[in-house]
Amino acid sequence: MKIERVEVFGVAVPLVGEYRNAYRSKSVQKSAVVRITASGGAVGLGNIDPSPGYSKETIEDSLRALETKLAPMALGMDPTNVHRVLEKIEPAIPGFLDAKAAIEMACVDLSARVAGMAVHTYLGGAVREKLLFNAWIGILPPDEAAQETLAWQQKGFRSAKIKVGGGIEADLDRVKAVREAVGSDFRLRIDANAGYDADTSIKLAKMVAPFKLQLFEQPAPADDIAGMARVRREANAAGVPIMADESVLDHASLIRIIRMDAADIVKVKVMKQGGFLNTRRMIATAEAAGIRCVVGHGFGLGVNTMAEIMVAATSKNVIDGLECVGPLKTADDIVTHKLDLSSGSLPLPGGPGLGVTLDEAKLDRYRFEVKAAA
Repeated sequence: MKIERVEVFGVAVPLVGEYRNAYRSKSVQKSAVVRITASGGAVGLGNIDPSPGYSKETIEDSLRALETKLAPMALGMDPTNVHRVLEKIEPAIPGFLDAKAAIEMACVDLSARVAGMAVHTYLGGAVREKLLFNAWIGILPPDEAAQETLAWQQKGFRSAKIKVGGGIEADLDRVKAVREAVGSDFRLRIDANAGYDADTSIKLAKMVAPFKLQLFEQPAPADDIAGMARVRREANAAGVPIMADESVLDHASLIRIIRMDAADIVKVKVMKQGGFLNTRRMIATAEAAGIRCVVGHGFGLGVNTMAEIMVAATSKNVIDGLECVGPLKTADDIVTHKLDLSSGSLPLPGGPGLGVTLDEAKLDRYRFEVKAAA
C-alpha cells in the first residue's frame, strides 16, 4: 500500500462565544485538516488545532509546512508503517510537532480503518468503556464563573477547570465563588497558562488551598522548570498538586520535568506531542515515574478530539476528566456528526479508525487559504 494523495485544508470554525485565557481571547478556531488517500482508495484523517500564544507555530506556518514539506515527503510511503513515516518526516524540519502529528494521525486512522478496528484497538486496546470530560471556565467575574460551573454540574459534569490570570486576588474570588456554588465533591482545577511567575503562583496556591483543588496547571513560564519545581514543593506542602502543560513538548522535555521533580501530573495532547505513538510513549514514561496524565486539547475539532479520546481510553494512567472538549466550544464542525459531550461523558467510540467522516460541504464553507510566505 502506498500514499497516493495528501490533501491539506485550512479551516476557520466559529466558536459559540468568546474564550479568554492568560494569552488572549478568541471567537474562531483556525485549524488544519489532512486527508491521506492510499492505493486502493483507503483514506485516513488528521487534524490539528493550534492556539495563538500557546502553540509553538501559527496555523499559517503549520499549513505551509504541511503543504510544502511534509505532505510531499509522505507521497509513495506505506501509510501502515507509521515508524517509517515518522523516521522520514521528523528530521525533515525542526519543530512543527503539530504539523507532523497531522500526517501521523492520518496514517494511524487509515491503518486502523484498513484493519477494520478502532484506533484504541490498534493502539493495544481500551481499558475503559466510558470517558468522562472536564468542563472549562474562562476568566470571568466570580458570579458568572459560579453560575457557569453550576450549569455544567447540573448537566452531569464531575469536574471543571477554572482559568486564572490577571491578578491573584481576582483568581481567589473566582475559585471561592465556584467552590461555594458546586459543593465539596465536585473536582476543581485551575490553569495559569504560564501567565504567572513562580513567586506569584506560590502565593496563589496557598490562597486557594482551602478550596480542595485537584491540580494547579502550568503555574510558571514554560521554560522555567526550576521555578515549576519550586512551586511544586511549596504547593504540595499546602495540599495542591502541580501539573505541567506548556512545559511538556517532546520526550526530552518530559524527562527533564521528571528529573527536576517539577510536576505531580503532566498534560499530553496527540497534536502537541507529534502523534499517537509519541503520546503513548510519553504516557508510559510518566507512569513509570509515578506521574499521572491528563489528556486533551480544549479547542480541537471532531477529528483531533476523537484522536485524544481514543488514546486516553488505552491507559489507566490517564485521569478522568478529559480536556478534549472542543466540540463544547465550537458552533459547528467539519465532520458529518458533531460529537455531543454536553452530558460530561461518552461511551467508548467503536471506530473503524477514528470513527469520523469529513463533511465536504462544511470543509468548503469554513476553508481559508494561506498566502505564500514572502
